[in-house]
Amino acid sequence: MRFLHTADWHLGRSFHGSSLLEDQAHVLDQLVDLARQAQVDAVVVAGDIYDRALPPADAVSLLGDVLERLVAGAGIPVLLIAGNHDSAERIGFAGRIAERQGLYLRGTLERSDPVVLQGRQGTTVAFHPLPYVDPAQARALAGAPDGLDDHAAAVAHMLDRLRAALPSVPRRVLVGHAFVAGGSESESERPLAVGGSGMVPPGLFRGYDYVALGHLHRPQRAGADHIRYSGSLLKYSFHEADHAKSVSLVELADDGAVTVTEHALQPRRDVRVVSGTLADLLAGADLFGRDDYLSAHLTDDGPVLDPLARLRKVYPHVMEVRFRRNEQPATGATPQADLRRRDPAELFAAFWQDMHGSPLAPEQAQVLRTCAQAALGADGQSVA
Repeated sequence: MRFLHTADWHLGRSFHGSSLLEDQAHVLDQLVDLARQAQVDAVVVAGDIYDRALPPADAVSLLGDVLERLVAGAGIPVLLIAGNHDSAERIGFAGRIAERQGLYLRGTLERSDPVVLQGRQGTTVAFHPLPYVDPAQARALAGAPDGLDDHAAAVAHMLDRLRAALPSVPRRVLVGHAFVAGGSESESERPLAVGGSGMVPPGLFRGYDYVALGHLHRPQRAGADHIRYSGSLLKYSFHEADHAKSVSLVELADDGAVTVTEHALQPRRDVRVVSGTLADLLAGADLFGRDDYLSAHLTDDGPVLDPLARLRKVYPHVMEVRFRRNEQPATGATPQADLRRRDPAELFAAFWQDMHGSPLAPEQAQVLRTCAQAALGADGQSVA
């Protein structure tokens, strides 16, 4: 059995106010071409199809076009589940009707029956769809036990329901959307819960030959080689600038051996962080990438007049400008009560260090202390 594992399309997403729909269509064309050329037996999409529960009309149209080309045009079955960004009911709409054409849509948690597909080489695989599990929705299911208060307990219960419906098929694949402990997060992912309560341990996925996951945007394994995130279609934040986006081509042999090959996606525009003085960046368009989405980190020490507008004359898709002098690493937050007890001159000196990356000069510190003493009464309180 050979199938493509992909996730986190986030159709309809904007990047710093610019629509990414053309960029998403560009890489989805590559996905469809790869599915055809590799002669896959199925495509699995592990959630976060859209970027929000009420997607824009053009995002829905793009999804419809891609599914039509895969299912109707190429005859490739597609299994698609809802993620935490999606509306479960909208994703699963008309699911039983669509299954007759080879399109398997699972949004809500009510169904636990697997999708059984046969590969061109004769291998039969049971795909178990597990849409994003919200603990409250898991508790609302008939027969749900007490104690489903966090994601780990809720996912464990849902997996028990899936295993109870296991067919007599030796090869099994889980398609899920969750934050598995040990995975590497990105800034652009929406947290599933406060703190670590949204994580689930990888040991819950016992009994599956392969676990196709969505939610984390970096392609990676999660606790074991057969538990994997395919990553997102595109870089959705500048924190993902170092990611290599791809889709995973999975080959599952009759004996359960799994081979995963990551196929890189070539974006319409890359997402990159560049640094240098304003003059260096303005003069280095060929070096820095004129047409990419850029975050410009300026190293100028002094004031710079209207840097974003000046940069956009050379780089039309520069999205933000930051000053390195304002990005010193934090040395640890000071509790509010401690701040109130600190000397005002000391507080300002710390602020200066954070803003400029260098301490006050001795003569500057003396001027500051003189001004602070003039502004404070004898008891250390403001005289104003």
